[in-house]
Amino acid sequence: MGMAAYPAYDSYKETHLEIAPTIPAHWQVWKVSHAFQKIGSGTTPDTGKAVFYGGGISWLQTGDLTDGSITSTNKTISPLALREFSTLKVYPPGSLVMAMYGATIGKLGKLEISAATNQACCVFAESDVVTSDFAFYSLLAMRPYILADAYGGGQPNISQQVIKAFQVIVPPLPEQRAIAAFLDDKCAKIDGAVKIKEDQIALLRERRQIIIQDAVTSGLNPVAPMKDSAIDWIGQIPAHWEVRRSKFVFTQRKELARKDDIQLSATQSYGVIPQEEYEELVGRRVVKIQTNLEKRKHVELDDFVISMRSFQGGLERAWAAGCIRSSYIILRPLEEICPTFFGYLFKSPRYIKALQTTASFIRDGQDLNFENFAMVDLFLPPISEQREIAKEIKRGCEKIENGIAIKDRQIEALKEYKTSLINAAVTGKIKVV
Repeated sequence: MGMAAYPAYDSYKETHLEIAPTIPAHWQVWKVSHAFQKIGSGTTPDTGKAVFYGGGISWLQTGDLTDGSITSTNKTISPLALREFSTLKVYPPGSLVMAMYGATIGKLGKLEISAATNQACCVFAESDVVTSDFAFYSLLAMRPYILADAYGGGQPNISQQVIKAFQVIVPPLPEQRAIAAFLDDKCAKIDGAVKIKEDQIALLRERRQIIIQDAVTSGLNPVAPMKDSAIDWIGQIPAHWEVRRSKFVFTQRKELARKDDIQLSATQSYGVIPQEEYEELVGRRVVKIQTNLEKRKHVELDDFVISMRSFQGGLERAWAAGCIRSSYIILRPLEEICPTFFGYLFKSPRYIKALQTTASFIRDGQDLNFENFAMVDLFLPPISEQREIAKEIKRGCEKIENGIAIKDRQIEALKEYKTSLINAAVTGKIKVV
């Protein structure tokens, strides 16, 4: 149901609000500090003295926040601890909590439990002017305007005083309840539709992995004679394929960065690409290398890079020449290979699992290195077959990627509609009661 299907109110009045230049004539505008019974933040207790156990009052931290109901947290505070910390503020169910700092900044939750918070949260206690159910949606709509006043660099902050100074739109209480009930119903249906499409995407990605795994380990001929590779992670392979020690297929490239090398970023999502290109793709700046610049390593197109996260997501293919941090290991082939074939192989779940079997470095806090790579033997189809397999995988994956892209666009459209619906309902652009 599009926004045009909903009626408007009979009359409107002007406001000075950016979010709503006009509102229904009988609605009001209140400062946040006046609309809510209490606005504040928690006092962090001394965790050396506090005793946390089940059955007490919950303790909410900024990182716990997601948009939605808060029914439990990862810690509870004992009654003993509450007596020890008389300054600790406990907020009742129905209060709203907004994150004011860090990665979850602007996230909003509604308490369904009694809880204390740390000082990076702003808590809004329900009053006789505004219900928490309506205020939840109203603050969601206001979030872009609140975040616009955040300050700080890598870890932005919102001042509680700034939040208090914001103004909220306040319909009569019966309308608040009706609008909140309407949005609860509509948003639940939208969220359900999004979940279905996310599940479909998960199935498509699983199908893509199966296509890659089958083709890269078994080839394209389903009736080809097979042999036991005698390597646990490899298993059965076509009889004419070779099994090689990986250090005889790839060696380390140890050349230092050249004068005109561009800076590269090693990423799990995009491989090894120019840093500027990565910043454009993700829409943010990345931390630049400041030290040991003279130790940066040269990378050639179609090399492979062992990154700090390779034990999670495999080896990364270089899509450009340039230089990279000295902590990375660069692999160059010792003979002609199809880089696309090995790109699929090095990102396959079975190969990653084989790398993880070498992973005492995870426990020891060390990075994955060439010795770990050398411990995982490789199989080698003839070069012409590598190319055919890579071409067939790419063809099958492109169809799946197109399907995923369609689902992603549908999800984005649903989320945009949800945002627009919330905004329109809480500002009176549409009449839903």
